[in-house]
Amino acid sequence: MTAPRLSLAQILNRLALTARRTLRDHEPGPDGTCSICRVAECAVTAAARNVLDAIERMR
Repeated sequence: MTAPRLSLAQILNRLALTARRTLRDHEPGPDGTCSICRVAECAVTAAARNVLDAIERMR
């Protein structure tokens, strides 16, 4: 739950943690497909990478 008094840095840290956890969960298997979605190009993984890239640009 997000409190109303979190700083921008705290919000960005929580977003980064969530994106990293998502990347771990959707890690490609030995056959190159996502372990959860079972597709070669997982949209969830791409979105998590985009979030991390955006956070890096902001810092």
